Amino acid sequence: MHPVDTLRIQFNADQLVILNLAMAFLMFSVSLDIRLADFRQVVRFPKSVAAGLVVQYLLFPLLTLLIIYFFKPPVSVSMGLVLVTMCPSGNMTNFLTHYSKSNIALSVTLNAIIIMAASVITPAGFLFWSKGIEGSEEIRRSFSIGFSEMALIILQLIVLPLVFGMVLNARFPSFTEKIKPWAQRLALLIFFSILILAVIANRENIVKYLGFAFLLVAVHNGVALSSGYWIGRVLKLPEGDCRALSFESGVHNTALGLLLIFRFFDGLGGMALVAAWWGIWDLITGFALATWWRRTATADV
Repeated sequence: MHPVDTLRIQFNADQLVILNLAMAFLMFSVSLDIRLADFRQVVRFPKSVAAGLVVQYLLFPLLTLLIIYFFKPPVSVSMGLVLVTMCPSGNMTNFLTHYSKSNIALSVTLNAIIIMAASVITPAGFLFWSKGIEGSEEIRRSFSIGFSEMALIILQLIVLPLVFGMVLNARFPSFTEKIKPWAQRLALLIFFSILILAVIANRENIVKYLGFAFLLVAVHNGVALSSGYWIGRVLKLPEGDCRALSFESGVHNTALGLLLIFRFFDGLGGMALVAAWWGIWDLITGFALATWWRRTATADV
């Protein structure tokens, strides 16, 4: 067993409670931009939505196992890659799609579907695909990992806040428009403050072992962004749809991944390093790609 497989990222119980509350508040702030009509828009882009779901739930997990097979990283790092793969697309995808002048309606629809399905898909997908990691049996047996427990956590911290925010938005639209800007800024500020404190507390271990995650995350994220875009091109979708699919497949809610790692895997070092670095790296690549595409936007987009 590699030393990184036994490393633990320290995160005490009080910080975990605050992280849970921050996650719930963050998802509530995201929900203020989601309406029931967003789900009905699937009829406008059935082919593009289907392509996005295939990439998210089938193609990207398979490519992840392929990356693990070729690079043969430590087991905990491999498990981190699989967990990130099964986390829903991040709340930044809508912004990046809009900024790049791509198909924002498709992004909103896909994002809403994927987030609402996360309470089932994330735990089921992780438990299924992680079995394909050679040598993961010992680590998986050493932790109490169950579908129902993971699903309940995600339901409480993602789905319920989303539903509450959507109901609030539908019933009191003028009120939600007033609170939306500060709610979203406050949620991000709280979450990143907690994350920074955790990084500072574990900076020696992070500096020492980040090399195991840096290259893999770059490759993994590049594959994620590319797979969404190129499946759109293969299916001859409009360029704006291809670009939206790229962001939906290439930007993931690693905040949820970190929460699950601290809750179910006792801060397992390799997994936490991957999730933490993914959360930084996909924003860097996402903004860079969005900026490039914004400059090259065409009428077809």
